[in-house]
This record gives sequence, structure tokens and C-alpha cells, in this order.
Amino acid sequence: MASRVVRGTAIAAGVAAVVGGGVGFALGKPVQEDDVVPARKLAADLCARIGDVSALLPKASSGRLLQSGTGAVTCTAVAGRQAATTFSTASVKVTITPYGGKLAGAGEVPYTPEAMAKKAFDRSPFDSVPDRPYPTKSDQTAVGLAGESFTTRVLVQRADVVVLVEYTANPVLAETARQAATVVADRAIWETK
Repeated sequence: MASRVVRGTAIAAGVAAVVGGGVGFALGKPVQEDDVVPARKLAADLCARIGDVSALLPKASSGRLLQSGTGAVTCTAVAGRQAATTFSTASVKVTITPYGGKLAGAGEVPYTPEAMAKKAFDRSPFDSVPDRPYPTKSDQTAVGLAGESFTTRVLVQRADVVVLVEYTANPVLAETARQAATVVADRAIWETK
């Protein structure tokens, strides 16, 4: 009787060792912080590459985007009333954010930069824009009472990059503002490739 118990215990221990070794081999080594892909660096002249945005600003404005930021890059161009000939005021702000990976949890494969960018894009409350080459969302709010001033936001995601364009102008047609912001977002996406 004792030999059956010993033999059963030995068999159970052998099976557990084989299964444990197989599971350990299948899972591989634990995920470390070094396994996470960092966010990529954007070009130091990215805003200059996006190009001239003078068509969105009053004629006396330079249309040159000024760059700031190191991780996420912000490009801005603002024109006030003193330069106004066609618009009384206008501003363009482009925010380009490259995403890095992130640890997913104990024993899980890390999230990729693309997955993190998609999560950020999906969290946006803006409305989806159909028939676009890249996932796009937009939002537009009227500023003032005349119906000629709008703040338009366009959000575009490609791979690990999310671009947000905020365009405010007075006076401007709503659809014109949306198209202009979309063109700038597309140029920004193109320059991050």
C-alpha cells in the first residue's frame, strides 16, 4: 500500500514538473521595462516641414508655424486684429503626439505604440469622419452670436502618432474651416512618416 502511494506521488510530481516546465517555456521570461518600445523622437524642424499656413490667417500675417515642445510638438500661428484684412482674428495650433508602448500587466505582452495611440484617439469625444485614409474625428463650435466664427478641431491618427489641429477664425464659413483644418492635419501626418 505504501509503495502505491509513493509511486502515485512520484508520478504526480513528474507530471507537475513536466507541465510546469512546459508552461514556463511557453510563457518565456517575464516582461521587463526594457521590453516596452519608447515614443519616437520627432524632427526638430517638423513645423517648418508642415509648411505655410498663411491661407488660414489674415493676409498681413507671416503664416509661419512656431515650434515648441520636445516629446509632443506644438506648432502655432496667431494673427490679431492689427493684421486683419480678410479675417479679424485667426489662430492655428497643431499638436503632434508620438506615443510609446506601455506595460500591460504581470506576464502580459506590452502594449505597442500603435495601440496606445489608438486608445488616445478612441477616447476623443469628437465625431468620426467617414471615408478618410486614416482614422479621423472632428468637432466644431460656434464662437460668438453671428455664426461667422468657429473653433474647429480635427484629430487624425496614423500608426503611433496622433495629430490635433485647432483652427479658430472670424469670420469664416463652417465647412471652409473644417476643410482647412483637415488639410493641415493631413500635412502634419505626412511629415511624421
